[in-house]
Amino acid sequence: ARVIKANKGTIIFSGATAAMRGKAGYGGMAVMKFGLRALAQSMAREFGPQGVHAVHVVIDGPMASPEELEKFPEKFDTRMHTPELAEMYWQLHMTTKICVDAGM
Repeated sequence: ARVIKANKGTIIFSGATAAMRGKAGYGGMAVMKFGLRALAQSMAREFGPQGVHAVHVVIDGPMASPEELEKFPEKFDTRMHTPELAEMYWQLHMTTKICVDAGM
């Protein structure tokens, strides 16, 4: 919407491994995540030439908010941490648009 009108900006979609391959018992999630990935790729091709950076990121594992880690400190080493994910998303936003492959 605003990003497309402005001809600049970044749209980041968060996916999961299900965006790359299905798994028994997770058909509904696979359809949803495959679709999200396809949408990101389509938007990258449609709006990329106009200066809008559309990206799909596969988050392959459970995430933990600072609140969850405060309650369950034993999960620290088994979860992805939101501050690090936020930094990664920021770096994607700041990356030269030509450096990112639409299949990522």
